[in-house]
Amino acid sequence: MTIELHTWNTPNGRKISVALEEMGLPYKVFPVNISKGEQMAPDFLAISPNNKIPAIIDPDGPGGKRVSIFESGAILLYLGEKTGKFLPAPLIERIPVYEWLMWQMGGFGPMPGQVHHFIALENEAERAYGLKRYMAETRRLYGVLDRRLANHDFVAGALSVADFAILGWAWRHERHKVSFADFPNVGRWYDTLMARPGVKRGMEAKLD
Repeated sequence: MTIELHTWNTPNGRKISVALEEMGLPYKVFPVNISKGEQMAPDFLAISPNNKIPAIIDPDGPGGKRVSIFESGAILLYLGEKTGKFLPAPLIERIPVYEWLMWQMGGFGPMPGQVHHFIALENEAERAYGLKRYMAETRRLYGVLDRRLANHDFVAGALSVADFAILGWAWRHERHKVSFADFPNVGRWYDTLMARPGVKRGMEAKLD
């Protein structure tokens, strides 16, 4: 049965299209134009009470019942549980997946997101403070990721939903003014993922 993906062409939206493609799940995109405020519509709020994309509706949820899920991290964990893919069964192997997924949700998303905000401001004084603060933290986070990937092919060992979550934001590295020449392990990991057919399909899926 086809999953409904309610989203827009953003890093958080790309996390889910990549995961769905990699997991081989059929889905249909329902664009939510956040530039027009469509995320505030009552129908969308019914499945995403925090009025943020993405959200999904799975007509074949647990027990065969229709279920909706909001928050990209929760969606990734749900899809991993549903399919048994990219989320290892042994708890000891899940721990790094949880760690790196939460690292992305708490830092490597909110901080680059602030860069996106300040870099778009026209007032130079307003731009300067925000960019100095958030670009420094964004580069620090890229450094954390680079050190992790120095001796790991993927962030949690085997390829997992945590990689898909982080990839959604690393996809915007040029917008963050970050060069992979400074973070070669991230660059290697990024190129490896982007070469995967499922990731390619997820990145090319029309979300807007």
